[in-house]
Amino acid sequence: MVVIQGSNMAECHPVGFQHVMDAKRRGATIIHVDPRFTRTSAVADIHVPLRAGSDIAFLGGIVNHLLTTEQWFREYVERYTNAATLLDESFLDTEDGGEDQPDIEGLFSGWDPETGTYDTASWQYRGMTAAGAAGDRDSTAAETERAGAHGGELEGGNPPHEDPTLTDPLCVMQVLRRHFARYTPEMVEEVCGVPRETFLRVAEALASTGTPDRAAAFCYAVGWTQHTVGVQYIRTAAIVQLLLGNIGVSGGGILALRGHASIQGSTDIPTLFNILPGYIPMPQASTSPDLSSHVEANAATAGFWGNMRDYLVSLQKAWFGDAATADNDWGFGWLPRLTGDHSAYRTVLDMLDGDVEGYIVIGENPAVGNANSGLHRMAMAQLDWLVVRDFQLIESATFWQDGPEVETGEMVTTDIGTEVFFLPAASHVEKDGTFTNTQRLLQWHDRAVEPQGDCRSDLWFAHQLGLRIKAKLADSELERDQPIRHLTWDYPTEGPHDDPSADAVLREINGWDADGQPLSSYTQMADDGSTAAGCWIYTGCYADGVNQTRRRRPGNEQSWVAPEWGWAWPSNRRILYNRASADPEGNPWSADRAYVWWDAEQGRWTGHDVPDFEGDKPPDYVPPEGATAEAAIGGDHPFVMQADGRGWLFVPRGVVDGPLPTHYEPHESPVHNAMYRQQANPMRERFDRPENVSHGSGQDADAYPYVMTTYRLTEHHTAGAMSRSVAHLSELQPEMFCEVSPALAAERGLANGGWATVISARAAIEARVLVTERMQPLRVGGREIHQIGLPYHWGFRGLSTGDAANDLFALALDPNVHIQEVKAATCDIRPGRRPRGPARRDLVRRHAERDGRGPTADGDPTDRSPTDRSPTDRSPTDRSPTDQQPADPSGSDRP
Repeated sequence: MVVIQGSNMAECHPVGFQHVMDAKRRGATIIHVDPRFTRTSAVADIHVPLRAGSDIAFLGGIVNHLLTTEQWFREYVERYTNAATLLDESFLDTEDGGEDQPDIEGLFSGWDPETGTYDTASWQYRGMTAAGAAGDRDSTAAETERAGAHGGELEGGNPPHEDPTLTDPLCVMQVLRRHFARYTPEMVEEVCGVPRETFLRVAEALASTGTPDRAAAFCYAVGWTQHTVGVQYIRTAAIVQLLLGNIGVSGGGILALRGHASIQGSTDIPTLFNILPGYIPMPQASTSPDLSSHVEANAATAGFWGNMRDYLVSLQKAWFGDAATADNDWGFGWLPRLTGDHSAYRTVLDMLDGDVEGYIVIGENPAVGNANSGLHRMAMAQLDWLVVRDFQLIESATFWQDGPEVETGEMVTTDIGTEVFFLPAASHVEKDGTFTNTQRLLQWHDRAVEPQGDCRSDLWFAHQLGLRIKAKLADSELERDQPIRHLTWDYPTEGPHDDPSADAVLREINGWDADGQPLSSYTQMADDGSTAAGCWIYTGCYADGVNQTRRRRPGNEQSWVAPEWGWAWPSNRRILYNRASADPEGNPWSADRAYVWWDAEQGRWTGHDVPDFEGDKPPDYVPPEGATAEAAIGGDHPFVMQADGRGWLFVPRGVVDGPLPTHYEPHESPVHNAMYRQQANPMRERFDRPENVSHGSGQDADAYPYVMTTYRLTEHHTAGAMSRSVAHLSELQPEMFCEVSPALAAERGLANGGWATVISARAAIEARVLVTERMQPLRVGGREIHQIGLPYHWGFRGLSTGDAANDLFALALDPNVHIQEVKAATCDIRPGRRPRGPARRDLVRRHAERDGRGPTADGDPTDRSPTDRSPTDRSPTDRSPTDQQPADPSGSDRP
């Protein structure tokens, strides 16, 4: 079975979708859960339309169904998950409030309404030290603790208190049962709009895979991640899959469908502010004075994260070479330090306030591609300088000249002091290197042609920028300049443009030993300076001096796992945690589905894949007292990156907004939360300021009664820069449009093929109307809810131009990963084209005045903005009345 939820896989990931269709031809059931009926839905066995933003309620209902009907894989759950672990006696769940404790209903213990954050001490295993194993990886403020997800400090790798009978009220299994008890089929219908019969059909189909001889996979994309509870969506799916025994097995798992060729690679070797390569936490200015302190705060006692010092020292040796010595902590003092939230949206707000002088835009187009795009355009107008690298002049390079705010009079070109530098970029066919795709597979691509004119690769740009900065600082004695001076930057160059060798970069990423020989595994790394490697999880991609990522052996010439097609991190392993494909004794759960298993005669793990386990650790291995790192993981504990070797149904550390997924309404919602008193995620990141006004929720959403959600098309790519300049693609999808149901069209007087104006408190955009039965109204909370679909590919440049859907959305972020919520918000819609000039701005303002709620998304006093405490930000009371709300959709505003 394949469940596709949070993705339109057929249209957005058509190459990968071939494998889904192959599975369907072999008899697999395909289920698509999505607000829209799409090409994916058309070939699915079951399509489930649900209200955007309600996925936790739907998935939580499946968890409840599995538990109440006892259709969970008992031996897998008992032996391989933390179901038996006892929690601290002080833990209170969202279910433990009510009449006696109304303030906690919908919240977990540890909530501090003053800071708007959780103290996670009460979420810990009983008798376990509350120290985190990933430190402050996700810190957004120096004073706020944000533990990451590298396990926990567990003595000997085992929880100190367990109940094998799973009956203790504070064992994880019982907490799980109570937490999801209210997620009944009836509640799923009320919250999601999914009929009880449809929900039960899906739940029963999934339940049938909780056996040794069957499996199900979940596939998701940004339809899950781009929410204020996006991380918890994925956590809920993880609970479902662990209960069914579908993690670590062939045909199972939870698959993140990446929308670009190397999105996975850009998080592995990150463009993210808060991690180093290989997901090592970035040092904190306040808590990481030296290497030992940083490792102690972030490395788990047990599991492979226990070797973090090896990985980090090897990384520092790759970066600083001979300058990194034991005497200077291997150059740890030269690493950057976090001083707070340096994420993209926080930076843009700082830019708007004049606190950022310059900005470099590579591979994105924030002027139309990011939430509340108008805010980004206004922010870039406050810069001293802006560098844009792209194939052509995109909206982010010309906003000062032809942006919507110039037309409305909100920006005057001659008043904008931003100096814009445009640097033409080479395309992927004009450069060598690797992509890392959705299954962690590194695939080498060879340059087909040389870039023309002044176009250069990203690698050339980074290399040249480094060389020039190093040259300027060559004689500097300032302490702040020493990291750059000591940075190794001796890559060989080649070709007519002196491109640095991508092959040499890959060799450095793989790493080498003291003799200069390529490392073959991260287990060879040491913390004594004898090894250097740019990313520990990629070690082995150049094993034996061979570019393993360039292998392209046809599938008919190798096994069905295809180990010689590219190279998968880590260690060319195609399924993570595949020790779980065998039972506790090391035998395959099912002979027909054997993947890896213990060979007693050989005394080793073997199988079709590289075992995700120490090769010679027998199933009956018991860690000795005082064991650390991987030696502290038992032979029957397959989850080797967790400190207890188990899959976590309950998360004691690592997710900042709750140890269990909880249904909260989106930041903007037309309905009240039917589950809890708490309306929205209490820890969502909110930025309440005049440029980022939010709508009311529930009964206060009358001015914006409809749900809007964004999506992508096959014919266009992201913000459109790569596709709207191509004639064939622009002809196939020539205009921005909105999808509405026939019922909504009748309600608002919308004509198919005509024009509509979609309005929020941030903007008003126009779009052609597509009236289609693929968009169906849903019965939610006893009333009809309409949803509007908006493709997000358009902007004001290219052959095909149009208004940007992202202009409509507020900045409201998931607190774990700082991602925007653009898959569920509220809006209004009216027939006709939007006004031109200043009248467009006036329409937005007048419509906002009907909302009556100002910037907050609900009235719960606990529902404060915990992470937005910068003194440069304005409080809700700092707004003028005209900044608080949005616009009257009457026909009098038509041009």
